[in-house]
Amino acid sequence: MAKIEIPAAQKSFECPEDDTILRAALRQGLGLAYECNVGSCGNCQFELLEGQVESLYPEAPGLNERMRQRNRHLGCQSRPLTDCKIKAPMRDDYKSKILPVRTHGELTAMRDITHDIREFRFRLDAANPFLPGQYGLIGVEGVNGARAYSYANVTAKGDEWHFQIKRVPNGSCSNALFDRVKTGERVSLDGPYGMAYLREDSPRDVLCIAGGSGLSPMISISRAFSASEKLAGRTLHFVYGGRAMRDLAGEDMLKELPGFGTRIFYHAALSMAEPEWKGRTGFVHEAAKDVVGGKLSDYEIYYAGPPPMTEAITKMAVENRVPVAQLHFDRFY
Repeated sequence: MAKIEIPAAQKSFECPEDDTILRAALRQGLGLAYECNVGSCGNCQFELLEGQVESLYPEAPGLNERMRQRNRHLGCQSRPLTDCKIKAPMRDDYKSKILPVRTHGELTAMRDITHDIREFRFRLDAANPFLPGQYGLIGVEGVNGARAYSYANVTAKGDEWHFQIKRVPNGSCSNALFDRVKTGERVSLDGPYGMAYLREDSPRDVLCIAGGSGLSPMISISRAFSASEKLAGRTLHFVYGGRAMRDLAGEDMLKELPGFGTRIFYHAALSMAEPEWKGRTGFVHEAAKDVVGGKLSDYEIYYAGPPPMTEAITKMAVENRVPVAQLHFDRFY
């Protein structure tokens, strides 16, 4: 068990030899900065002042060669080999409201949502709840490293985690889940993580924007919104974008919710629409702005999807002077 010290913050914590510095800190209630948890975003980088660490993902895109030469490492991919002292950004808003735990789960059910998105339902060995909009890590035997996927369900007990996952070309984990993992088999699970969870205390209406497997967290948020007494007087617009009609998803799940058609509304947009399509065309961020009449700053905005989509939404929000505190998304891909 290595001891990790953060002298500038006068904080220290213990990190088991089979855990990462970031996740060990979050499990102990410390607010180390992070976002994706899988080496892509670089938000969890720290400077190693003393000690030795091993990188679990040496070629991680979240850290460039210049940063490596400055003795910087990714917290989500660093395992301590000795006691360490580090310099790392910390904020209270990164503290986990529900401490993440490591456990295993059994795949109990699957169902296809589109031609390339499938829902996977796991029953956990050790239950742990999560906030709608958060994500967990799935580890599959034979796949190097865990992958981050957003929850689709809502749960008070946390005994089941449901994920709506898109098959990614050459994606080792998604392809393993689609092709190898069968009902009754087990995977490793870790979570919850993420800051893009539903803010029930917000006085604003809600705008959810999704593309691809960004469907999953937006469905979780919509389900929680529908059941929330605090948000009973609010409206939710759900805007989903795809290329073609076969990509569309989500409307059937929203139709099951109390309030659909009166305060919960579904909108679809296609960027490469077939001639028979009669709905909105164009990019999903443009459709979302149109849905709310351009009044983006009046909304609490949640979004998830491929990087070009999330970047376009962020740019649009900034240009329309939406306060950063009203934007909620986690970068992991």
